[in-house]
Amino acid sequence: MLDWYDRHRRTLPWRALPGERPDPYRVWLSEVMLQQTTVATVRPRFEAWVARWPDAASLAAADEAEVMAAWAGLGYYARARNLVRAARAIATDHGGALPDTEEALRALPGLGDYTAAAVAAIAFGRRAVVVDANVERVVARLFRTAGKPAVRAAAETVTPDRRSGDFAQAMMDLGSAICTPRRPKCLLCPLASDCAAHAAGEEEAYPVKPAKKPRPARFGTIFWLEREQADGAREVLLVRRPAKGLLGGMRALPTGPWEDSQPGLSGAPVAADWLMLNQIVAHGFTHFTLELALAVARLDAHSASADGEWWPVDELAGAGLPTVFAKAATAIGRE
Repeated sequence: MLDWYDRHRRTLPWRALPGERPDPYRVWLSEVMLQQTTVATVRPRFEAWVARWPDAASLAAADEAEVMAAWAGLGYYARARNLVRAARAIATDHGGALPDTEEALRALPGLGDYTAAAVAAIAFGRRAVVVDANVERVVARLFRTAGKPAVRAAAETVTPDRRSGDFAQAMMDLGSAICTPRRPKCLLCPLASDCAAHAAGEEEAYPVKPAKKPRPARFGTIFWLEREQADGAREVLLVRRPAKGLLGGMRALPTGPWEDSQPGLSGAPVAADWLMLNQIVAHGFTHFTLELALAVARLDAHSASADGEWWPVDELAGAGLPTVFAKAATAIGRE
């Protein structure tokens, strides 16, 4: 695997080049960003992030609202809040440098077993068993085994003492480019001759996934409240979501309650002549799906103001709206 990696490794903005020393901050940041998110999506967002906050010290000093806005669109927003909390813990408890052991890394906010192992191995050269979705697929097929505990135990047996970080990245690259979920390119795989699933012709049967439970549906309404200034500039009302809870601390369009049935105009930010549009915006969260009706209204510029922040419609892309609200803004803009 290491020989294959030396020839075929991906060049990524968070990876050290051969002979370079990895930057632990960049390794940590990339691992957090890549959770449930593709490399293609993360690459430009990572580069913009490190241009703004190049190290843990600058992130620790950042305004959390600005960090959340910069994270918009990447999803799983608790990751961004934990990045800030961990950066502050690094600044106060570790002299501004990430700790270099799995145990110490796991003690930081938001760093679970996987992230701690990945940072320890890749950034610091510690022997650690790193199993992400790509590695899980490779190992499950290689050993023809099922279940996360069994896969991790199998990964433990093949993780080398030397260059364990490179080994982890090699397995990630193999899973991304060769040992893909569908139609794996077994003829190109350096492990094909040792792969039990390949020998049995059952590559796509592994890893064995438990049946997914259906997610419940919830319903709500997004409110687009607009006003026009004397110079013709259009503004829309934004609110800050509560610090705790889903999408906590993010700027958003006002929304009423999310319930088991459509709540209509319940929770509207002001009394107005609301028009319900004949369309919905759907979005999937981890534990439920959400269908949001769209309601629009206009206020006179001299009317009593609603609670929130008036944002120029032409600059809405800079508000850092979470994906579901960005979808709604796009849909309303087409009306």
